[in-house]
Amino acid sequence: MGEMVKGGNAFVPSVPLRIAVRHGLDAAAMLLTEAGRVRGDGDVVFHGAPVHPSGAVRLVGEGAGGVGALGGEDGTAWLEVGLPTVEEEIVRVLVVGSTESGAMRDVAGLSVEGFAPDGTSVARYDVTDGGGETAMVLAELYRRAGGWKFRAVGQGYVDGLVGLATDHGVDVAEDGAGGEAGHVAEGGAGSPAPAPAVAAPAAPVPTVPLSSPAPAPAAPVPAVAVPSAAPAPPATVPSPAPVPTVAAQPVAWGAAHPADWSFGAVFEPYTQTGRDNDVITVDGLPPGPVIVDLAVEDEGYTGLWTLDGRNKKKESLVNSTEPNFRGRLLTEVPGRGPLRLRLRAESRWRIQVLPLAAGRRLTEEWLECGGPDVLLHTAGTADLAIRYRGDDNLIVYLYELEEHQDPTVLPRRENVVNEIGRRRETVPLPEGPVIVQFRSADGPWRARLKGLQPHSAPLDPAPMPVPAPAPAPAPAPVPARGKAPEVRKVRDWLRRGR
Repeated sequence: MGEMVKGGNAFVPSVPLRIAVRHGLDAAAMLLTEAGRVRGDGDVVFHGAPVHPSGAVRLVGEGAGGVGALGGEDGTAWLEVGLPTVEEEIVRVLVVGSTESGAMRDVAGLSVEGFAPDGTSVARYDVTDGGGETAMVLAELYRRAGGWKFRAVGQGYVDGLVGLATDHGVDVAEDGAGGEAGHVAEGGAGSPAPAPAVAAPAAPVPTVPLSSPAPAPAAPVPAVAVPSAAPAPPATVPSPAPVPTVAAQPVAWGAAHPADWSFGAVFEPYTQTGRDNDVITVDGLPPGPVIVDLAVEDEGYTGLWTLDGRNKKKESLVNSTEPNFRGRLLTEVPGRGPLRLRLRAESRWRIQVLPLAAGRRLTEEWLECGGPDVLLHTAGTADLAIRYRGDDNLIVYLYELEEHQDPTVLPRRENVVNEIGRRRETVPLPEGPVIVQFRSADGPWRARLKGLQPHSAPLDPAPMPVPAPAPAPAPAPVPARGKAPEVRKVRDWLRRGR
């Protein structure tokens, strides 16, 4: 089998495969359902839990001393993937690599290769464009036409394993009273996580994240999960009734449209990485509003504009000197022609174009983020409480969609906050669906719903049915080192790789 280029794919035999991850990376696997998410911690295979409960995926060794019959190769980690025994609910198996120190650009000979039982190489991908990322989806095995294909992915995450895990539904919230990883309670010490997608101790959505269902009558957002016994937040959070903080989690979308959101088209996300100034062209997107997720590492100026049909700057999306910029922006794909973006950056960057349905949901639990973001309100009337800890301008827009008929354009926006410096704001929200855009925010902020009322009528049904999630299989005991599954160190491992 010849070497693949990034994005390339090919069928592989539906037999037990051995996957080599070179050189010196920590290897892991994530087993995903059709929604593009894990069902729980059991679907993450790594050194702390080297065997999937089904037995279909195993981390069998690292380096020359640990691979046994697989053949030692210094600096190589090995995964065994028994394709014939992978559960039907699992449609993709991600091969993940991460570093304990340094970045992907520092890994010499970075590659991933699959071998059949007889030792024949069936697929290989050499990663040649590693940058400042500390974690990467190197490749994936996915079902297609009754068989399995191997795809060369090479998608890096500047926010490390936490960012990667967040994108695939892993809950990385701490179980203790300390809150979510990477964040502190309001008024506490420490710096907020740079990326809104990363769960934080007092923080944004996701990846960490989770608990209590949304009070709206609409179907609950499948991507958000909350620990059943979340501790009360630190006393430093002034509130007559302490409200637990949750990390923001991207909503599961893809093959199934989220049940509580039907405005805007659903499509596969577009991802591109690069360095310094560039022009990004995204073909094939349906017209209408989309989310642009931008992450730039290191210090320097970051600017992002849409381009019109004459290649002139049309709309300014980002104008920031913040180091390690990370934010989610709201823009529209034109009715004719591709989405074109002009980016100014002075280091490595990653940009993703996502459906509007991938926005994080507002609930009565604190959602902590940093930088611009796009949130979705799907419940009844409520008040939006905001706690902002930045130094510069905080700008918040609302887009009310209840009577808006054209899904290809945004309705007129309402500017509800335009202030400078640390703020405590509370603004009224109409019934959902409403887009809440944090257009400008240079520091950490928190937001939650207060005084939430039931929706007066069910939201419009989603255009595509959402299959009921199948219950995750009961975790089987992990045979290695006599450790029970309940003491798995998923969260410690993820925080180590940030």
